Amino acid sequence: MSIRDWPDEERPREKLLRRGAAALSDAELLAIFLRIGIPGRSAVDLARDMLKQHESLRKLLELDQTGFCATPGLGPAKYVQLQAVLELARRYLEETLQRGDAIQGVTDTRRYLLARMRHHPHEVFACLFLDNKNRVIQYEELFFGTIDSSAVHPRQVVKRALHHNAAAAIVAHNHPSGIAEPSRADEMITVRLKEALALVDVRLLDHIVIGDGQMVSLAERGVL
Repeated sequence: MSIRDWPDEERPREKLLRRGAAALSDAELLAIFLRIGIPGRSAVDLARDMLKQHESLRKLLELDQTGFCATPGLGPAKYVQLQAVLELARRYLEETLQRGDAIQGVTDTRRYLLARMRHHPHEVFACLFLDNKNRVIQYEELFFGTIDSSAVHPRQVVKRALHHNAAAAIVAHNHPSGIAEPSRADEMITVRLKEALALVDVRLLDHIVIGDGQMVSLAERGVL
């Protein structure tokens, strides 16, 4: 049955207009993006099949062109459209905390760092440098690969903090596995960075571990 033949309250577009986007399932939201299905499968059916095949919305959205276009009915034009939508979403989130804006709390930091880091397919260690009023000076990605105590060099973090004349810093790294639980190595890195930055009067406010849409603050865990 075509979506056009569904009752109004069950059609994704009408449901979104009536109840808001948050009321829709992942499959319904994806169906609105797809617009049409394929012979014998509605857009919602196709969306459900794609989510099941790729196990999660995140994995589906991170497919390369070959993987995305392997689904019947999806070609380069739809892949380009998806990439544009994802980039617009990232830029929208980044604008919530640009240079000169003061960080008000963990929520602001989470939005900003999720927007910058969650899409990386590999581990990245980043620093958010702040002035004495906790306003953003600069965001920098400093280390890449397996983030452990031997890969993160406190001297380099201190060097960049001095370069920006920062008064405080928030560090973060992502877990591509999607699980944000910090390891013992993450705690050790945090302590080393705090001690190194304190030598040049820079406060380490937090170390945030980012997973798939989730975040753990080591400051809230009592490590700082």
